[in-house]
Amino acid sequence: MNTENKAVQMVMVSDDEAGQRIDNFLLKRLKGVPKSRIYRILRKGEVRVNKKRVKPEYKLLTEDLVRIPPIRVAEPNSLPSNKLNQVTQLEQQIIYEDDYLLVLNKPSGMAVHGGSGLSFGVIEALRSLRQDCRYLELVHRIDRDTSGLLVVAKKRSALREMHRQLREKLVQKDYLTLVHGQWPKGTKSVDAPLRKNALASGERVVVVDPMEGKQSLTRYKIERRYTDMTLMKASPVTGRTHQIRVHSQYAGHSIAGDDKYTDKKLIAEVADIGLHRLFLHAWQIRFEHPGTQQQMQLTAPLDPELQAVCDCLKPI
Repeated sequence: MNTENKAVQMVMVSDDEAGQRIDNFLLKRLKGVPKSRIYRILRKGEVRVNKKRVKPEYKLLTEDLVRIPPIRVAEPNSLPSNKLNQVTQLEQQIIYEDDYLLVLNKPSGMAVHGGSGLSFGVIEALRSLRQDCRYLELVHRIDRDTSGLLVVAKKRSALREMHRQLREKLVQKDYLTLVHGQWPKGTKSVDAPLRKNALASGERVVVVDPMEGKQSLTRYKIERRYTDMTLMKASPVTGRTHQIRVHSQYAGHSIAGDDKYTDKKLIAEVADIGLHRLFLHAWQIRFEHPGTQQQMQLTAPLDPELQAVCDCLKPI
């Protein structure tokens, strides 16, 4: 449903909003308005900053006064009830929180945001739990089937700083993953370009493609050997979609429970020992706190299902 904003809005830019381009600022504020419409009102001078015309690339400053003309916008999506079990249980998964950041141990099976048929994801659930927070945005993403550490910014300045650290590869992320077979001692990294590929069925998968793929690097360390499997620490240097999953498969040791990149026979074998999900867990993260500049190291232990699988395997 669309509603008409009939009045001119005069918006003062806050510290958290400063530094972003005016076009991006408008796209976030006027959700549901097509990009073409945003650029048209900028081009025609209907949007003013401090009573002056600005170009789309203009970067906002604290206390800039933005004039937004009357425009039709989509009704905001309602947040999930904060009484839903799936929402209230997230409160128990928060492992760190201050004025800048919130870090939680995301459960497997929950997407980081709604869409594609999902009514809500982690970010919408957190906004429902923290309705007093004016700003909550994902710093990064992890796959729906992956569990573990997920960082959320509570200030725009924190988001900008964390994105800078991610771009400059100053954030260290380590995952724990159980792979099939005996990982060779000599294989300490996989450097294989990755490309997204759409199958005839419409399913999206990622493949190694030396010609058209994007450069992708994952470092590996053996944590524990079992009779037919190996528990690995996987540390992605780049952040491609399904990177650890595809690099592990490419190395000849697919991840246990990976129904997208693993043989169905192996999926059935691990189901017999109680594994009914992808064994990939965002275990540890290190970064510089965006407010205090303190070195942060956070850890999320394996959930009971993954720990139980390890406990029933025979170590060698």
